[in-house]
Amino acid sequence: MVRLPLTPAEVERGQRLGALLRRARGERSMLEIALAARVSPETLRKIESGRVATPAFPTIAAITDVLGLSLDAVWAEISQPTVALDRPTPSGHDAREQLAS
Repeated sequence: MVRLPLTPAEVERGQRLGALLRRARGERSMLEIALAARVSPETLRKIESGRVATPAFPTIAAITDVLGLSLDAVWAEISQPTVALDRPTPSGHDAREQLAS
């Protein structure tokens, strides 16, 4: 089976997921979380680093459960594209100007 290349949006969403999981893990070790979620530490490392942009649902469900995260909240957060700071907004100003005001 040939796997189609990921779109830039999927890659970005995977990076947001990894960052979210790293923040939620905090000071806890990757090994501790991986073992509790019954995934390999290597799998967790790849997800957190964004190298696995589209991990299997059961894997994410297990990790988020261990971290005490709601799947709905995770999806809501990672589905929002990041704001490009130099992209014009509907008001005609770039996002940096809106953030500063």
